[in-house]
Amino acid sequence: MFANFITPAACRSYRSVGQRNLRQSLRTLGSSQTTARYRQGVSTTRRRRPALVALVILAAAGCLALGWWQWTRFQSVSGTFQNLGYALQWPLFAWFCVYAYRKFVRYEEMPPEPRSHAAVTEIPPGLLPERPKPAQQPPDDPALREYNAYLAALAEQDAEKQNRTTA
Repeated sequence: MFANFITPAACRSYRSVGQRNLRQSLRTLGSSQTTARYRQGVSTTRRRRPALVALVILAAAGCLALGWWQWTRFQSVSGTFQNLGYALQWPLFAWFCVYAYRKFVRYEEMPPEPRSHAAVTEIPPGLLPERPKPAQQPPDDPALREYNAYLAALAEQDAEKQNRTTA
């Protein structure tokens, strides 16, 4: 009966209420079928968390080792300032590995609010630069009239040549 299913609304409220509350309610229902259906919709990242932690530790340690290697290259006789730059960059890469993992865990625990696609988003006026308006030519410009007449004569000559060659 009720113990055999969980509605999608219950799964959504699971995230907002907390894992502990829903797990307790599932245990009280006591149905293994309910638990199996529930686990199909749940992310498996919690089960893979030790592998992710190991990956982050390995990546950070690798970055720090490469930083140390570049530092020893900088201190050697053939070391250059490029080696010093790399020696300072690799610890930043290691920090980024840890930062990205922490951000991933935060999103996993509480994902960001979805955007409302029904809302209209507009660019506020004055944010973008205005497009330049084309310069208006005076309608009685003699140089423009002469140039247009020249182009028309060329177009007529071209049309005559095309008629001679195709006929």
